[in-house]
Amino acid sequence: MGMLCAVSFNRYGRLYYLDPGELRPAVGDKVLVPTDDGPAVAECVWAAQWVSEDLSGFPRLVGLAGADDLARDELLRRRKAEAKVAAKRLIREHDLPMKVVAVDHVPGDGPRTTIYFTAPHRVDFRSLVRDLGATLHCRVELRQLSARDSAKVQGGIGSCGRDLCCATFLTDFEPVTIRMAKDQELPLNPLRISGACGRLMCCLKYEHPLYQQFQASAPAIGAQVSTADGDGRVVGHSVPRDAVVVRLDADGSRCTCSRASVCGSRQAYAERYDGAG
Repeated sequence: MGMLCAVSFNRYGRLYYLDPGELRPAVGDKVLVPTDDGPAVAECVWAAQWVSEDLSGFPRLVGLAGADDLARDELLRRRKAEAKVAAKRLIREHDLPMKVVAVDHVPGDGPRTTIYFTAPHRVDFRSLVRDLGATLHCRVELRQLSARDSAKVQGGIGSCGRDLCCATFLTDFEPVTIRMAKDQELPLNPLRISGACGRLMCCLKYEHPLYQQFQASAPAIGAQVSTADGDGRVVGHSVPRDAVVVRLDADGSRCTCSRASVCGSRQAYAERYDGAG
């Protein structure tokens, strides 16, 4: 058990969870976060709180940001903005089908600017890199992102009204197939099952194992079963409620029964039917 806080490098950006150590930053405080390129300034968006999880895997805050740190961060943001404007201008001049998604700049003796972009296909940007290097006076790298990586970098709000999963907690993209949508009886409308990236929503995978378990043990649609209300035929499934919908033979009415009770009754019904035969 220990304390945990959350920070973000950009407003409404991805959250990063850290061990505050001896520090107790409040919401809005500027803190120093360890990165591969040295401590970086971030904003605390979730004050330090006690949690029950093991904190051994979380990095620890370096400290609170001082005036020099804030000035260096402001300069870094200005350099990123200048690089983004220059990249967009040169992309138009070279008439390349590229869209700038994000810019990263590493200052120091050997400054480096990395420009992330999306494109419908592979792009020959060798001349663009030369012009960017001459304009920004530093080493320039261009990296093409996939549609999902682009959404992860930019962030946004999903159809559920929450921040995109890929921009908050998903670290790896797992395969998502149209079969998952079919198994969950979702409408195969691209506008309904696609995320901000235009690909199938990652959340289709979250509940899919539950649907597989349900379908493996529940009576199939059309199966004859016996319920507490009488014998009938299965006409529907309700996976979230762990139940099946049965149309009764007696009067044609429908009832919803738990999967466990129907499965048990179905077995008893089958044994009774076999015994009568």
